[in-house]
Amino acid sequence: DDAPDKSQEPKHDHGGCGNRQPEIRKEGLKLTGTWKARKDDEESQDEKRPITPQNALNIFRHISSEDIQKMGLNVDYARPEWMIITVLPVPPPPVRPSIAVDGGNGMRGEDDLTYKLGDIIRANGNVRTCEAEG
Repeated sequence: DDAPDKSQEPKHDHGGCGNRQPEIRKEGLKLTGTWKARKDDEESQDEKRPITPQNALNIFRHISSEDIQKMGLNVDYARPEWMIITVLPVPPPPVRPSIAVDGGNGMRGEDDLTYKLGDIIRANGNVRTCEAEG
C-alpha cells in the first residue's frame, strides 16, 4: 500500500499548441486526416477530411519564426512553406531549340532539359488522370 497512486500524480505538459492532432493516412495520391472526438464532448464524432496541398501550405505559412528555429531550420534559408513547389516555370518549345547530333550531319536531338520537361508534363497528366478516377 506504500506504492504511489498513479491517478493522483500531476499531469505533465508535453508542449505543443494544445490543438487536436489528426491521424494522417495516405490513400493513393491523397492525404486524409482523422481528428478524434473530444473526450469532454459526448455528442461529437471523429472528423475525417482530406488534407489538400493548399491546407498544408497554409499550415506551413503560419509557423512562427521562433518555432522554425526550434525545429532546427534556418529562418532565412529554410522556411517550410518554401519546400512546397507552387510554381513550376516551363519554357515553351521555341525557347528550347534542338541541338545538332554527330557534328551537324543533319540529325537533330533534344537536350536533357527538354526530355525532363516532357517527363514532367507526362507525370502531370498521370496525376490528373488518377485524381479524376479517384
